[in-house]
Amino acid sequence: MPQPAVPRRVLVHVGAPKTGTSFVQDVLWLNRGSLAGQGILYPAERFDEHFLAALDLLELPWGGLERQAVGAWDRLAERVRGWPGTSIVSHEILATATRQQVRRAIDSFGDVEVHVVLSARDLVRQIPAEWQENIKHRRTLGYREFLDRITDPRRSGELASWFWGVQEVPDILDRWGSTLPRERVHLVTVPKPGQPRTLLWERFSSVLGLDAAALEPETNRSNASLGVPETVLVRRINQQVNNGVLRNEDYRLLVRELLAHRTLSLRTGSARLGLPPDVRDWALELSEEWISVLAERGYDVRGSLDELRPDLVPTEFTDPDRPEEQAVTDAAVTAVVTLLDEVARLMETERTLREELESAYQELERSRSLWFRAKRRLVRQAEVSRTAALGLAAYRRVRGRSSRSA
Repeated sequence: MPQPAVPRRVLVHVGAPKTGTSFVQDVLWLNRGSLAGQGILYPAERFDEHFLAALDLLELPWGGLERQAVGAWDRLAERVRGWPGTSIVSHEILATATRQQVRRAIDSFGDVEVHVVLSARDLVRQIPAEWQENIKHRRTLGYREFLDRITDPRRSGELASWFWGVQEVPDILDRWGSTLPRERVHLVTVPKPGQPRTLLWERFSSVLGLDAAALEPETNRSNASLGVPETVLVRRINQQVNNGVLRNEDYRLLVRELLAHRTLSLRTGSARLGLPPDVRDWALELSEEWISVLAERGYDVRGSLDELRPDLVPTEFTDPDRPEEQAVTDAAVTAVVTLLDEVARLMETERTLREELESAYQELERSRSLWFRAKRRLVRQAEVSRTAALGLAAYRRVRGRSSRSA
């Protein structure tokens, strides 16, 4: 009896930032061999391949990376078209795609069935997280000014345009899903704090068609959050290093990865970023509007729309524009110790390399003849001694005649 055909489909996970996207992408990357064995393609030969493809599709300038990205989307789409089963494409900047770019993306997959996946979290948690991401990418804008820009009804300027491009859930789903059946537009809600850690992964797995238990969800990669004093410290560092002190690559390694993600994010006892009362009330009202719109549209929801409703009981607000200076100093001491430890590690690595090179050099010296070492010494002396230079010239004349007579 013939087996039923495996459905050819592609799931395009388009964001949003700070909703577990880094975690999901890391799990997919680390398990791509296992996924292929299950008939699921995560088309990537390098970790940032989907990011480059998204840059290509969106035609975004990104510090020179857009030159590397040329043609990346078409290459990814070609692999999706050639795969006989399910493919997964994932990057959070895809949320900003215009309707024209969405059409190009969907058309590029040919006759493969397209599904769109968006993960979302309540605005009271998302807004501070987005300001913090700005800070971790070298920005220096104060918190109040950031809030004023995104709450301005005109939404003018690059910052507001980007924020709403990746965070306005109903608009993102409308742009990406307006031409698709509702059952192919999936919304994954991020669980509230206190829920099991595995719950978000289980929701992603269900919509992506994965066996959650069959993959390794543990990963060291995350987009970790910082407390108020730690974020203030990184902002102050930015103000000092943004004038040509650190290249982008050095900033990424030393500030964003070493300090922010691997050091300062571990200081979990600090005050958390939140919203001032006026912005919080505005976010509560907007959230209710979103929940109503999403319920009417009838998308496939994994989780609950109620999880997009912020907690009614506010937490105490700590203003990052007026931080408690001792807390910032404590964070700074932690950062200095981390950098000193890194410098010491690099110096030890350098010492070890020097010793290995010296040992190799000595071994090479022992393998060379006495005559070779004497000749090299004569060459070096000839640079500073006329007598040695004359001797070297005489030696070369003798060697020349010997070579011709031979």
